[in-house]
Amino acid sequence: MRNTHWDDHSHPTHELLWNERGASTATIGSRTWTVTPSVGLWIPAGVLHSGWMPAGTWYRAAQFSVVSVPSISADAVAVEISPLLRQLLERLAGELEPDARSRTEAVVLDVLTPASRSLLLRMPRSELLAPIARALRDDPGDTTPLSEWATRLGVSTRTITRDFRAETGLGFGQWVATVRAHHAITELAQGVPIDEVAAMVGYTSASAFGTAFRRITGESPGRFRAS
Repeated sequence: MRNTHWDDHSHPTHELLWNERGASTATIGSRTWTVTPSVGLWIPAGVLHSGWMPAGTWYRAAQFSVVSVPSISADAVAVEISPLLRQLLERLAGELEPDARSRTEAVVLDVLTPASRSLLLRMPRSELLAPIARALRDDPGDTTPLSEWATRLGVSTRTITRDFRAETGLGFGQWVATVRAHHAITELAQGVPIDEVAAMVGYTSASAFGTAFRRITGESPGRFRAS
């Protein structure tokens, strides 16, 4: 299997994405969500989005008619994929009579719950921050300190921190940790050993990586992999 990329597109239906195995991403504008077996993404009808899935990932998608199903949100929202929701989605994937489908869809809406951790990454888009965003996107293990970036870009560290918070809602260090966690999720889902993932995303030890990963995702790397 190969990595798969979907260019920007939209659907006339509401879409719910989740994975049976592995991690994938969905991007809307400057925001990228990581989709896993436990955290899915609801995308309202008509919302332009792109996607990426590494080889070996088993992704799923369910479509909901705008006529019979109101959107749970005007914008995309991460949702918990509970065992009950998974069973309901499996039922919807089969052949159902219209009335049975409508009843099942109604229960799906009742049990959909926003995820406590949305695994959302906002990418800065300004000309000033673009070099930093590209560097970390291409190599999450890049350890260039804030002071060095300030020197390269000819601005103060305060300016970079201020602009990062304005564009992403996070300070520079928090944003870097989030980029690393998103990349790590994909690697962990593909079975890469935890200590190797830690080194790949710029941590000197599995312990430091575990602490940072837990702060972003709410789970340890080992527990995430087990789920």
